[in-house]
Amino acid sequence: MAPRLEPVSTGISGLDDVLLGGFPRSHFYLVEGDPGAGKTTLGLQFLIEGRKRGEKGLYVTLSETKTELWGVAASHGWSLEEIDIYELGDIEERLKPESQYTVFHPAEIELTETTKRILDEVDRLQPARVVFDSLSELRLLAREELRYRRQILGLKQFFSARDCTVLLLDDRSTPYGEDSQLQSISHGVLLLERVSIEYGTPRRRLSVTKMRGAQFREGFHDFSIRRGGLSVYPRLVAAEHATPVSHEQVASGSAELDTLLGGGVARSSSVLLMGPAGSGKSTLATQYILAEAQRGGRAAFYIYEEARATFLARSAGMGMNLEPYVQNGAIHLQQVDPAEMSPGQFAHYVRRAVDSGVRMIVIDSLNGYLNAMPSERHLLVHMHELLTYLGQQGVLTFLTVAQHGLVGGTLQVPVEVSYLADTVIMLRFFEAAGEVRQAISVVKKRHGQHERTIRELAFSSHGIGIGEPLREFRGVLTGVPVYEGPSNPLLHNVSL
Repeated sequence: MAPRLEPVSTGISGLDDVLLGGFPRSHFYLVEGDPGAGKTTLGLQFLIEGRKRGEKGLYVTLSETKTELWGVAASHGWSLEEIDIYELGDIEERLKPESQYTVFHPAEIELTETTKRILDEVDRLQPARVVFDSLSELRLLAREELRYRRQILGLKQFFSARDCTVLLLDDRSTPYGEDSQLQSISHGVLLLERVSIEYGTPRRRLSVTKMRGAQFREGFHDFSIRRGGLSVYPRLVAAEHATPVSHEQVASGSAELDTLLGGGVARSSSVLLMGPAGSGKSTLATQYILAEAQRGGRAAFYIYEEARATFLARSAGMGMNLEPYVQNGAIHLQQVDPAEMSPGQFAHYVRRAVDSGVRMIVIDSLNGYLNAMPSERHLLVHMHELLTYLGQQGVLTFLTVAQHGLVGGTLQVPVEVSYLADTVIMLRFFEAAGEVRQAISVVKKRHGQHERTIRELAFSSHGIGIGEPLREFRGVLTGVPVYEGPSNPLLHNVSL
């Protein structure tokens, strides 16, 4: 097998990661996508990266003017200085007889003459990178499929004799259906998609559908377009990041909670906190990240359900002042809008936090994370890869999930993820002595022993309080327990 040619960087770090370095040099690539998918932006980034590396670039535009391209570049804070732009208007001027026609429609221009003028310009400039935008114009000039295919083959043969990497941009407006022939001619095919959702900004994703003689990361990869161009978030594959890990027990800072959990939870594991809204899931997770920061570690808390300021104020009201640790960087606190951030983008931010030294992460909650997913099945796949990756990096992860309902059999889980977690902590409301109270129990722990008791849970301005096992009650988890003891034990042993 011939060795892989030197890769040509696209100027987009995430896309280079997907392509394992970039496009193999001196080949012919098709970039497909509907209008608005980001093809022009990608093409400009490709040429700008070449300019940084001292490589001459040529942008052949058959659908936009130079002014429009400069406008696109300016919107991203770029300059197109030293990048040659050859537009259809230039070709028309060269083809126009002085005694005839003042305006030419692209369909009226002879295809062979058009391509000849373009190739003459390539010979004159000798560029290392070329972008054609777009093939739909050549398709219209050809008027028939066979002639169009021959012209594309001619372009391929022309560039194969030159050390030039070519991107062909195509908006998939072919009247012949899917242009599989063009895909077969190209050395590689990159597909950009813009997927509309019911609420929020459209999601963008890309996939490499073909790359001859070169490996690449298969599947769909989320990307976004912001000022500065495309940002690609390669699909997380946990198997690529396996490292030796430790299962040391991590303490919460609450002796009673650690006793319930058999001494703590394992460092390279995941903990699921389940319960109805208001039962204390976020507060328990906050207890852990505060203890981590006080030990000198670093933690990240991703909030889906409440505002950042509200979260900090509520935590301070529970005796857990996070502000100093947020200010010094020990705790990274990020509010996430599921309508604006794709799952791939979120996983990218998590990976970046882990690379910076974070060893404890809270995702609050999975209900919000689910809203960013097209289906429950995709949520499970994403969470499995993300939790496996975090475990392999020695990260302790807390996930909260709000169950629908308040007590007893009315409680429902929006998505079944408990089997993915190493430890499951269940929180419940129950009625007793004319009050709504809270209970906590550990129903699962893969790493080590844990208590199987049900204890009362209480919160105050001093923090978390956990009482003795509720042995004199039956049916606490149903929400309406039956008292079978001689006296009322509630809260008299809870230390706050």
